Amino acid sequence: MKKEQIKELFRRFEATASNIEGVECWSAREMQPLLGYSKWENFENVIKKAKQSCRNAGEEVSNHFPDVRKTIPMPKGAEKEIDDILLTRYACYLIAQNGDSRKEEISFAQNYFAVQTRRSELVEKRLLEYERVKAREKLIQTEKNLSGILYERGIDNQGFAVIRSKGDQALFRLSTPQLKRKMGVPGNRPVADFLPTISIKAKDLAAEMTSINTQSKDLKGQNPIENEHIDNSKAVREMLTKRGIVPENLPPAEDVKKLQRKLQGEEKKMLKGNKSHRK
Repeated sequence: MKKEQIKELFRRFEATASNIEGVECWSAREMQPLLGYSKWENFENVIKKAKQSCRNAGEEVSNHFPDVRKTIPMPKGAEKEIDDILLTRYACYLIAQNGDSRKEEISFAQNYFAVQTRRSELVEKRLLEYERVKAREKLIQTEKNLSGILYERGIDNQGFAVIRSKGDQALFRLSTPQLKRKMGVPGNRPVADFLPTISIKAKDLAAEMTSINTQSKDLKGQNPIENEHIDNSKAVREMLTKRGIVPENLPPAEDVKKLQRKLQGEEKKMLKGNKSHRK
């Protein structure tokens, strides 16, 4: 997500916030388009899931999702009353957690409502951290799927490790031990845990390409699949270097495991803070 887009979403979320009897809240009708939902019926389904999450957490739904009526303008100066729901920050957070995470607005909201301090810099920083954690999780799943495909074609775990290592060497022009030494990665940790987001996504793209081509070309055995993965990794590297991005020269990023614990801790802190406020 681009910096300008983050700032614009931050501005719009801030502009729609209200303070009613000392409680920060948002109108569900106004949140609907902000979260990328064109139909109220679809958004209502997300709200229902969020309400259930609220119950599961031991919270009183009516404290966070009170029903209200909203007046909207109609043609020729007329007005119409429609159903609306007031949403606390916690309710908005639950809606974002239950929304379609493929929507950029939902990803933004998941982080915006998890950050108690209302500063765009903090939201932007958390979004970048969140994106990196999600990219790492996606790479783990992609490699797991690829491993399953290769196993059916005669490649065991050791063979898959060799193929993955050869792919890394083609992508970074360094062997795995060399890359670990350059980045200061502990010997017992995967190098991907310390790669910046774009490098994680580069590895993921190469692995996805290998999965597709292994099946479409009906490749079998170590050498053909190994060569396929090397070629795909080289193709991804070429794409990056043409845009001035040299993967092995990018600085290492923070341990993704620490980031995961940090983000989870912030979410728990928010939930705990919400319970304290309720009391």
